Amino acid sequence: MGTEDDMTAEEKRHDQLTAAPDATEDDAKPRIVVSDHDGVTRIDIADDAPVRPGDPTKDPREN
Repeated sequence: MGTEDDMTAEEKRHDQLTAAPDATEDDAKPRIVVSDHDGVTRIDIADDAPVRPGDPTKDPREN
């Protein structure tokens, strides 16, 4: 691998997210899905994202 300047944005993201001592490849998996529909960009949370947005006033461990 070359210098940081030779890396793509995706390579830099992967490198940063897997640099921690206990990091795994799963840590670098995409968490969003970006799509374009008739000129409108849509950003969705990936179905398999380990952390999903929710109600900040509720404990996520309680259902």
